[in-house]
Amino acid sequence: MNPNEKKLDYPWGDLLPEPGQTRTVADGLRWIRMPLPFALDHINLWLLRDEIDGRQGWTIVDCGVSRDEVKALWEEVFENALEGLPVLRVIVTHMHPDHVGLAHWLCERWNAPLWMTATDFMTARLWSRPAVNGTNAGGPNGQSAVEHFIRHGLADPEAQEKIRQRSSYYPSLVPDVPARFHRIMDGDRITIGGREWRVIVGYGHAPEHASLYCDTLQVLISGDMVLPRISTNISVFDFEPDANPLPLYLNSLRAYDSLPEGTLVLPSHGRPFRGLHERIGQQHAHHAERLQEVLDACVQPQSVTDIVPIMFRRQLDLHQLTFAMGEALAHLHALYFEGKLNRSTGRDGVVRFLRAGAVT
Repeated sequence: MNPNEKKLDYPWGDLLPEPGQTRTVADGLRWIRMPLPFALDHINLWLLRDEIDGRQGWTIVDCGVSRDEVKALWEEVFENALEGLPVLRVIVTHMHPDHVGLAHWLCERWNAPLWMTATDFMTARLWSRPAVNGTNAGGPNGQSAVEHFIRHGLADPEAQEKIRQRSSYYPSLVPDVPARFHRIMDGDRITIGGREWRVIVGYGHAPEHASLYCDTLQVLISGDMVLPRISTNISVFDFEPDANPLPLYLNSLRAYDSLPEGTLVLPSHGRPFRGLHERIGQQHAHHAERLQEVLDACVQPQSVTDIVPIMFRRQLDLHQLTFAMGEALAHLHALYFEGKLNRSTGRDGVVRFLRAGAVT
């Protein structure tokens, strides 16, 4: 456990739900843990006791990726935890594969509606379409992503080819998305099981990420906006090459300032914890340190590829490298749009950043 983690309180310690089982974390609220095929090997999902239009049942929050083994574990949950009642709706916090991947299957399995923000619903619908001629808009993969990473210094032909060959990566994890949805927006009040949950929308990690807060329970389902151990990925990718997501993310965290100190945070990765404001403070400090590191490095012209080993001092697999490059560019862009860095494209076609006023 790192020093920052020790400042947080984990009510259940190292106790985790068994595969296909649930663990109660609040009245009418159960924790599910599903496997992921990444270095980040799990996602937390949530099952809430509910009643809609006089029907008793459950609301699911987030879904897991589309894999047969995950479907099988869901079937065990249905058998063991639903008390013979149906799933009444599926709420998805955002459009990343581990959150929306099985939404279509769950909604079809239970004839239940999907509740989601409009931007993330539309993005997921677009990205889940099969790749055509090696082109797909689904994240840091495919030919467009290769060209983006080459512009930012990725010279390894093997890595380029692997990214090119992953043009169908998103559809492989999210093969379909329901054709219809119920739109949720920032500030909406959703009644779940007789309790009011407020939608808190955040930006930077996903187009329109929805967290859910219940004041009665003092529980925050934070999705990926607040995580206890790892920092939320904030990246710039090929589909929005001039994005500036880091200030969007950091400003979004201010929406949690008014929540009580004792709020129980239910994150998508890691363990439920208390210490929301401590963790948000850690995130602000973390990004301030990374921004200073990047600014200090740019006394000489630096590409994204040059910055990655400064920000990430460990061995990265290809999946991690694409997100590390996206995150390094997000920090460079934050400094560039603030006027602290200049950028230029060299004769080799690579974009490099230099501290404003620096002489080379």
